[in-house]
Amino acid sequence: DLEGNQIKYLTNSTFLSCDSLTVLFLPRNQIDFVPEKTFSSLKNLEELDLSSNMIMELPSHLFKDLKRLQKLNLSSNPLLYLHKNQFESLKQLQSLDLKRIEIPNINTRMFQPMRNLSHIYFKNFQYCSYASHVRICMPLTDGISSFEDLLANNILRIFVWVIAFITCFGNLLVIGMRSFIKAENTTHAMSIKILCCADCLMGVYLFFVGFFDIKYRGQYQKYALLWMESLQCRLIGFLAMLSTEVSVLLLTYLTLEKFLVIVFPFSNIRPGKRQTLVILIGIWMVGFLIAVIPFWNEDYFGNFYGKNGVCFPLYYDQTEDIGSKRYSLGIFLGVNLLAFLIIVFSYITMFCSIQKTTLQTAEVRNHIGREVAVANRFFFIVFSDAICWIPVFVTKILSLFQVEIPDTITSWIVIFFLPVNSALNPILYTLTTSFFKDKLKQLLHKHRRKSTFKIKKKSLSTSIVWTDDSSSLKRGVLKKISLGDSIMKQVS
Repeated sequence: DLEGNQIKYLTNSTFLSCDSLTVLFLPRNQIDFVPEKTFSSLKNLEELDLSSNMIMELPSHLFKDLKRLQKLNLSSNPLLYLHKNQFESLKQLQSLDLKRIEIPNINTRMFQPMRNLSHIYFKNFQYCSYASHVRICMPLTDGISSFEDLLANNILRIFVWVIAFITCFGNLLVIGMRSFIKAENTTHAMSIKILCCADCLMGVYLFFVGFFDIKYRGQYQKYALLWMESLQCRLIGFLAMLSTEVSVLLLTYLTLEKFLVIVFPFSNIRPGKRQTLVILIGIWMVGFLIAVIPFWNEDYFGNFYGKNGVCFPLYYDQTEDIGSKRYSLGIFLGVNLLAFLIIVFSYITMFCSIQKTTLQTAEVRNHIGREVAVANRFFFIVFSDAICWIPVFVTKILSLFQVEIPDTITSWIVIFFLPVNSALNPILYTLTTSFFKDKLKQLLHKHRRKSTFKIKKKSLSTSIVWTDDSSSLKRGVLKKISLGDSIMKQVS
């Protein structure tokens, strides 16, 4: 045991006369390099611990002669690279510790030769998918998936279906209502329906996540790598990204539209129906491009959407391709953060403009009154967006500075915070508005009147039939009485 002895270097002859050695502990030293033949004489070595040193690179055939090695600990070293054949000679290895080590070039070939390996310890749960034949892999979860299930948390499993149903049902209901009930501002109604379509895609994404969670239940780790690299995973990740980006861009446009109307009430800057249609098509095209660009160059972006079981590129680690990191940061801390700041600035300016205005005429009040009501409603939509997006921005900023983020936080952001905004939007911008409340009351009142009229009409028809039948009965009785009298007279 040579732990903590401030050993700085090893040579090829350091253990030359230690051929009977079975256990070698060298943790917490200052070793920064290990020559290729350092352990060549240790034929009987069964346990080797090189943890907590300063080793940045290991020679490819360093462990070539350690045929009997059963436990190897390389944790807490600043290793930059592991060779594909690094462990191919370790046929008897049972435990491998690689905790707190980033492995940028990790692949399944590294661990396949170790068929007796029963325990492996990684820094990231995602690495476990590259050693699916190992019985016990740590950590057990990344906060989203576990060794057995795509969604590790029972609460997340329930939430994914509930939010998916609420999101799809709510947005489809709003699209139907907006199509059936004629609005005063048709261009605004069109924008809301397009926003509902974008939010509905998030519900579709969640339904797919729930479906594949059921499909891989109890055996996820066996298929984890295949799933994350599959076309299905990439496509549902594409849907989620398209939904979030179109939603963010649409809310920014709607906010700027209200900003121009309220801050400059008499200007003619407000877009018409044709201009609005062009803007909406442009927003969808930009959202589509943002979501599809990672498919174009896999060498640069890597598997952009397949970084976790839910196929959403929210956070990254050091193994991620440089292009993927830059693009992810550019979208979340560039486009989305800029949109969020524009929305916040616009609403602050709008409310300051309303409070500071000195115009008192009824004409101006009537002109901006309706727009203020709409702005108040959109404020709550933006506020819900802020609640959803602030955790995303904080997570991205922390990951940029390589701060360790608890796995459970990222899982709740992906499954709950982002999608719940799409589920709440229909309530905020349609179902709670005074216009739609009034229209709904009118429809219900009209339906009630029709029902009452039908009941009265049916009752009246029944009365007429009964009266006619009664009259006929009376005439029949009178005829019978008259006939009886005539017979009696004849008899008498």
